Amino acid sequence: MAAPAVLSTLGRVALDLLFPPRCALCGRHGVALCDGCADTLPRANPPRCPRCWSPQRAGWGCRRCDESAPGGLALEGLRSPYVFQEGARELVHALKYNYHSTLASPMGGLMARYVLGESPLADVLAPVPLHPRRQRARGYNQSFLLAREVSRRLDLPLAAGALLRRRDTPPQARAMEADARRRNVIGAFDCRPGAVAGRRVLLVDDVTTTGATLDACARVLLAEGGASSVWALTFARED
Repeated sequence: MAAPAVLSTLGRVALDLLFPPRCALCGRHGVALCDGCADTLPRANPPRCPRCWSPQRAGWGCRRCDESAPGGLALEGLRSPYVFQEGARELVHALKYNYHSTLASPMGGLMARYVLGESPLADVLAPVPLHPRRQRARGYNQSFLLAREVSRRLDLPLAAGALLRRRDTPPQARAMEADARRRNVIGAFDCRPGAVAGRRVLLVDDVTTTGATLDACARVLLAEGGASSVWALTFARED
């Protein structure tokens, strides 16, 4: 094992000895998320829109897709294993705001297992980027940590630097209406020219509400990055 890997492993062991991991939901010692709590997470079960994954009554059209940006959605489709409620909401908040970065491993593992069942076509993964200023303040990009875990488990390459966030937009949670969310992310992202040329991209984020951020990323991946298609995978979907 190379020296940096040894040091990294020793560092994790030392931290585990000083601060033993505990389940973020029930407090059980030994793991960041125990199997029992993972099994109780609220699942985003069908019937759902095959495009935006919002709940849908059988035989009815999708209101969210009908209200999407002019020209329709750039995303081929979105999939999320869980609804953004209860334990799923607690996990996303703990990872995103409470510096509980170790949750990326079990959460990413659950996302990878879900992808194996759904089989969206993908050649490469791309995380939704944070603005550098916000990433410095948080210390990490939770979407990158999740995408890295999914990449490792599915043995798919990770195009970590394909997308760039050029504008530090206000958090989407403050823009409640779908139109406001879309306006909030217009021009917020760039993609390295040809970064994913001809490849099917699976865009990874922690949570989606209206899908405005994901769709804005998909548009530049297609127009600037040369992607052949873009799907999105998030841990949770707000219904």
